[in-house]
Amino acid sequence: MNITEEYKSYCEENNINFKIDGNIKSYDETTLFCPAGMQQFKSFFKDENHKGTISNIQSCLRLNDIDEIGDGTHLLYFNMIGFFSFREWSVPQAIDYWMGFLKRIGIDPDYVTIHPDKPEWSKYYDKYDVEVRHDEECIWSDGEIGGYCTEFYKNDIEIGNIVNPLNTCIDVGFGLERIEMVLNNTPKSKEDTLKETVFKMIESGFEPGNNKQGYILKKLLRLCHKNDVVIDHDFYRDEVVRQEKILVKWERLKDKHKDKPKEWWWDTHGIDLDLI
Repeated sequence: MNITEEYKSYCEENNINFKIDGNIKSYDETTLFCPAGMQQFKSFFKDENHKGTISNIQSCLRLNDIDEIGDGTHLLYFNMIGFFSFREWSVPQAIDYWMGFLKRIGIDPDYVTIHPDKPEWSKYYDKYDVEVRHDEECIWSDGEIGGYCTEFYKNDIEIGNIVNPLNTCIDVGFGLERIEMVLNNTPKSKEDTLKETVFKMIESGFEPGNNKQGYILKKLLRLCHKNDVVIDHDFYRDEVVRQEKILVKWERLKDKHKDKPKEWWWDTHGIDLDLI
């Protein structure tokens, strides 16, 4: 089953405009990469006079899960299935819409969560055979825009949520890859996660460098080298040569400066001890 095509068809059948946004570049200056499907629509959320409803699949990159990759569910690069309504749809309408889509692709959530401050949201699930749990973590914000949310779980994996930003809008985000994992029982390995992230960064126009996005790509290439994840690209091959030179320098200097902290090694010699 092609989830992207299923979602596209579902939205178009319901007269909801759909598009695919495949670049991970940030839409503003607040982040290095696009972290969520809603980022490009911030102005629509903030404009009290704007009304409309659209859907998309947005490529995203989040680095906060980098220590968790390899557990099968945490990723760096991923695609977010999104639905955004600005002062048109209500929470119960959005829940019905998404329960309909999940049924279409063969997923019955094991349970959903709501915030204790929103007990009335429980009745929105009365027509569905699904357990509703209270969770005080059911609040989402990007730092500027946020609201209460309801989350959907399958096999104890959160596959998505519906947020009620500003109490007037709808912001839905479901993880395409997590849905595929649930349907196909195909968890992502650390190697796959690193490879897919590196290639997506390169595809999006980023190059290794010493600052911002370039530094992140360089760090991921070093992480690939450390974990014997081979990338078939000149950027990787150049980084391997550079790391071999750095390792020679480390072996030559480590005994002389054994009392120095790792920050000194990085600032003085460009040696990242976490990757040696």
